[in-house]
Amino acid sequence: MPKSRADWLAELRPYADEAARMTGWDFAHLPQPLGAPPSWDYELRARELAASAARFADLGTGGGELLVRVLAGYTGRAVATEQWEPNVPVAARRLAALHTPVVNADSYYLPFASGSFNLVLDRHEALRPAEVARVLAPGGVALTQQIHPDWYFELREAFPRMTRWEQHDETYPRGFAAGMELVDFRSHDQLMAYPHLGPLVYMLVAAPWTVPDFSLETDLDTLLEVDRTLRRPEGIVLTDRRYILEARKSE
Repeated sequence: MPKSRADWLAELRPYADEAARMTGWDFAHLPQPLGAPPSWDYELRARELAASAARFADLGTGGGELLVRVLAGYTGRAVATEQWEPNVPVAARRLAALHTPVVNADSYYLPFASGSFNLVLDRHEALRPAEVARVLAPGGVALTQQIHPDWYFELREAFPRMTRWEQHDETYPRGFAAGMELVDFRSHDQLMAYPHLGPLVYMLVAAPWTVPDFSLETDLDTLLEVDRTLRRPEGIVLTDRRYILEARKSE
């Protein structure tokens, strides 16, 4: 017997409620990657670069989940920024023991003096290449991994109001190349499988900028259409598109 609307809402509501209570960026329900992973390891490269940086900044640290691992064994001075206010105390608590302050700041307008850092890290945070270059000392390095503007493009067919980001896979490389040496730029597409609608609902609630004004009740019919059209034997399959960029400021 087909599920009723009430049945679907009862099944999916716990995922939406759990996502609404999430703190930091510690996602409880992640899709299953299919196929080969990217040819790079952002965290490993960040740790390699940090090892020789006396001072570095991590932009958009979230709850500090990744930065705390990058800081393992680090002996220099680090600072983190986070724009989303609910995450700031989460990151501050996590990073306090590592003597790393967290600043509530917009990454487009960094509250740091020019030439403050040997390294700027940025994982999935919007940025301005010229502003990153400004806060880097001569010889400093910027490393960023970004979610491609065409991330989960299949979902846009169902949700035309899905946020359209700047085509930064083009503007960021151009911006960095204007004043720095572009050392590395690679992109990768990987299919990701959500086992059922619940984890997808969790993501849409936890990352509300993906589909503005997403509502389980209002968007239930669209979700059911996503399940019908995108479901494969592995689950609901979407294309996760990302890229990594590394640039160095001249001495």
